[in-house]
Amino acid sequence: MFSWFGRVSFVPYSKVSDFAVHLKNGRLMGSKCRGCGFTTFPPRADCPECMSGDFEFKEYSGRGSIYTYTTIDAAPTGFDDDVPYTVAVVELEERGRLLGWIGETIRPGDVKIGMEVQVVPRIFDDTPDIRVYYSVERPGTTWGKAPEPHRG
Repeated sequence: MFSWFGRVSFVPYSKVSDFAVHLKNGRLMGSKCRGCGFTTFPPRADCPECMSGDFEFKEYSGRGSIYTYTTIDAAPTGFDDDVPYTVAVVELEERGRLLGWIGETIRPGDVKIGMEVQVVPRIFDDTPDIRVYYSVERPGTTWGKAPEPHRG
C-alpha cells in the first residue's frame, strides 16, 4: 500500500496501512482511540494519550489553515521540471498537520500564513506507479470519493 506514496515500506504490516487505501479512494482519514476518544492525523496505531492500541479510522474534512509555506526554486532530483512550486504545512481543523502542494485554485503569490484552505487527496494518474499526494486548495473545493464500503 505505502508504495503508492512513491516509497516502499520496509514494514511488512502496519495497523494503519489502510490509511493509504483510504487516500487512494479520496478519503482523508485520521485515527480515533476507542479507549479515550483522542484523535490524531496522520493515524497512529497506538494512542499517544492512553497508549491503547484499539482505534478506528475517522474521516477528516480536510479543512484547515496554512501554518507555514515555502516556494521551491532549486528542486531536488526528480522534481526539476516542477520548479518553482509552493508547498504548505496545513494545520487541520480536527487536529494534526500535513504537507501539501499548493493546488490550482490558489495562486502562489496569494498564499499567506493563517489562510483558510481545503486539503484534497490526489493521485498522479500519469505515472507507472500510483502516487498519492495532497493539494492545498481554496475552501469549498470538492473532489471525487469512492463509495464507502458496505458495512452490513
